[in-house]
Amino acid sequence: MQRLRAIRFRQLYYHVRYTYLTPATIVLAVALMVAASWAWGSMSVMQRNYTLQRNLDDKRRQQTLAELEVATLQYQRNYLKSAEYQELAVRERLGYGQPGEKVLILPPHTAAATSLETTVPTVSQASTTQPSNLQAWMNFLFGGNARDVK
Repeated sequence: MQRLRAIRFRQLYYHVRYTYLTPATIVLAVALMVAASWAWGSMSVMQRNYTLQRNLDDKRRQQTLAELEVATLQYQRNYLKSAEYQELAVRERLGYGQPGEKVLILPPHTAAATSLETTVPTVSQASTTQPSNLQAWMNFLFGGNARDVK
């Protein structure tokens, strides 16, 4: 029995050695391993470059946002220093007017002052009334916004 196993093992060894372990197959196997390692290295470098580019884009976006905030604050500062704003602030807080102008100051909790405040729409009230998400999609899909433009 062992002799039969030994013979089969020798046959298998001979078959593998002279069929699969030839110089051509060894060179092919080495070439495939080199190609696979090159592909793996390329993929890892591409992933690293993608991550770095995404981080760079995020930093640029943050820089642009910071520059816009600085510019907005400079415009606000210039406006607050302007004579136009100072005149409006004095008119609003102290109730002063220009020569020949008559200013009507109402007590804060009277009926006339309350009705005056409710009849004058403010910019913030007009801008906060936005349609719901479903209504916005319906307007987009069925052309509701086109009717508003006309």
